Amino acid sequence: MKQKIIDHLNDIQDFRTESLEQIEAFRIKYLGSKGLLKQLFAEFKEVEPSMKKEIGQSLNELRNAATEKVNELKNSIENSESGQKLYGDLTRPGEPIALGARHPISIVKNQIIDVFSRIGFTVSEGPEIEDDWHNFTALNLPEYHPARDMQDTFFIEKDPDILLRTHTSSVQVRYMESHKPPIRTVSPGRVFRNEDISARSHCIFHQIEGLYIDTDVSFADLKQTLLYFTKEMFGKSKIRLRPSYFPFTEPSAEVDIYWGLETETDYKITKGTGWLEIMGCGMVDPNVLKNANIDPEIYTGYAFGMGIERIAMLLYQIPDIRMFYENDIRFLKQFKSVI
Repeated sequence: MKQKIIDHLNDIQDFRTESLEQIEAFRIKYLGSKGLLKQLFAEFKEVEPSMKKEIGQSLNELRNAATEKVNELKNSIENSESGQKLYGDLTRPGEPIALGARHPISIVKNQIIDVFSRIGFTVSEGPEIEDDWHNFTALNLPEYHPARDMQDTFFIEKDPDILLRTHTSSVQVRYMESHKPPIRTVSPGRVFRNEDISARSHCIFHQIEGLYIDTDVSFADLKQTLLYFTKEMFGKSKIRLRPSYFPFTEPSAEVDIYWGLETETDYKITKGTGWLEIMGCGMVDPNVLKNANIDPEIYTGYAFGMGIERIAMLLYQIPDIRMFYENDIRFLKQFKSVI
């Protein structure tokens, strides 16, 4: 009988399966009401008294081994099934991760910064909630100056001296206050003006403005910088500067590039002239230098500024500025392939 028990123990240890049906058949074979263990315990009555202790221990060991084997195999199958439910088929190939897309405004802003960084311009940033001094007064726009009406401003009601900046020129003032010439910086950022929202204008938009201050800076330096920018950004080598007015520059000019008249779209965006306005510029007014504690007798400089949305609309032929702010996935996905 002892040898029979040893043979059954070896069979139990060697038993392997991933079928619940086979596990149940194994349990019935050994642990069922008519199973082998039941038969062996019946035979145990006939064992000689001197062998009962040893054979009894062996039978208990056999019963425990059969019970543990059944539980082990069931747990193994349950864990495997729960893993498949949680993770699916682990042998399947992985799903590719969908690539995101940069916003077109971010793309164009980075392109502009990259162009100017090649000629030594650094990037400066400042607060969007600004005070009257940095947004207006320091830029040669004292209180009650009529030019303030050119920019419909969002004021903070609790403090009329605090407002949402109307241009990133305020960043240039802060930069001049904290840095000594030579200064060569571009200031990108979001600005706010109380304007009606339409296909061509918005109350929130983005600007990037440039500032260069050093000794012997001339309008010719400004023109060459702008010509370099238009060649790098648009591939256009023909520009013109029209006299204009900005309170913080003197003289001031509007910059046009010759876009051409090759397509129907060119006729539409240039109104049939071929020329397209892209930015404003000028020589920094001496009063602005004084307000920033820079001696205008020693230093001169130029400044320029452009709307990033306007540049993006030109580059990507986007007809409506509101599309930048609607977060339409169909629109944004078109820029996946653009770095």
